[in-house]
Amino acid sequence: MNRQITILYFAHLVELLGRDNEVLFLPLSVNDLHGLMAHLSRREGHWTTVFARHPGRLRITVNKQFVDDGANLPLRGGDEVAFVAFDMH
Repeated sequence: MNRQITILYFAHLVELLGRDNEVLFLPLSVNDLHGLMAHLSRREGHWTTVFARHPGRLRITVNKQFVDDGANLPLRGGDEVAFVAFDMH
């Protein structure tokens, strides 16, 4: 089963997180958008600020379609998830 997704980061997330994209193999415990954000929030540094403390300041697309950050959207291998941040200050 393919569990590889592509994650894109835009706007000042690139500077905050030190990357504009990554390929991630979803852990078995991550099956949806909420799980992905919780997984990313466990990383050191600004990751907690972005994904745990201020998730409502993110615009999110899955496969180039905007989604509500409150949606418990399932993720599958091959998906592309993009995060665009509003001001995090």
